[in-house]
Amino acid sequence: MLDFIPNYVFQFITPVLIGLLVLAYLFGKPFYVEHQRNKIRQQPFPQAWRQIIKRRIPYFSTMPTDLQLQLKGHIQVFIAEKQFAGYEGITINDDIKVTVAAQACLLLLNRKTDYYPNLKTIVIYPGAFVKKQMAADHIGLHSERTSIMLGESWQFGKVILSWQHTVEGAKVPDDGANVVIHEFAHQLDQETGNANGAPWLGKRSSYKHWSSVFEKEYQQLKQQTEQGTESLLDSYGATNPAEFFAVASEVYFEQAQQLYQQHRSLYRQLRKYYQVDPINWN
Repeated sequence: MLDFIPNYVFQFITPVLIGLLVLAYLFGKPFYVEHQRNKIRQQPFPQAWRQIIKRRIPYFSTMPTDLQLQLKGHIQVFIAEKQFAGYEGITINDDIKVTVAAQACLLLLNRKTDYYPNLKTIVIYPGAFVKKQMAADHIGLHSERTSIMLGESWQFGKVILSWQHTVEGAKVPDDGANVVIHEFAHQLDQETGNANGAPWLGKRSSYKHWSSVFEKEYQQLKQQTEQGTESLLDSYGATNPAEFFAVASEVYFEQAQQLYQQHRSLYRQLRKYYQVDPINWN
């Protein structure tokens, strides 16, 4: 019977079928991915991982029960979807994966999340690592610069972390310094393009107030840094707006009470964005 169907009909139908298949894939993929993630979250949380959290993540026991459950589910998905690579003698194990994931997923609680969609691999060094890059001075002369890094976030593909500082940042949860929170705040910022201190806020109208608050606080920190005045926010946040957002995120999760008292407008913007209130984690 197909012999009686003209060829031009097939020539018309084939692109249509391909188009429908492409549409089905594009619209169906998010549902499939979320279905797989739900299956992962419903699996029992490994007892060995519970012990790692108990040993490495002291703030976990102070969190509300519902957030604890959320965090464990996020940890399971994060570890299932992300690759880890060890450098300079680091062997990747569950201790590393759970310790990193527990801190990275802290930033995803109570929010619709795609689990850092641009991120594929977390690279772990034993300690601070060296970064070399070419830079130009004011007259255009290029030279190689060397920096000592504790962590780094790439817009596409990687987060690089010092294992020593990852452990230390988790061990002391109230000093406002946490390299994992810092680098994964950059990842959130980079979801909208180059990091600029303004992550995706859900709607464009939210950016006006966000920008007003963050610009004022950023300029204040720059002034304090130039004058050598002590601040709750680390002076590294005065480098640029992206670093300010990452530093503010560290303080928000680790020194919530102080941030609320000293920088109330900034705290409120971060609370609205992160959808959790660490002041209540007692």
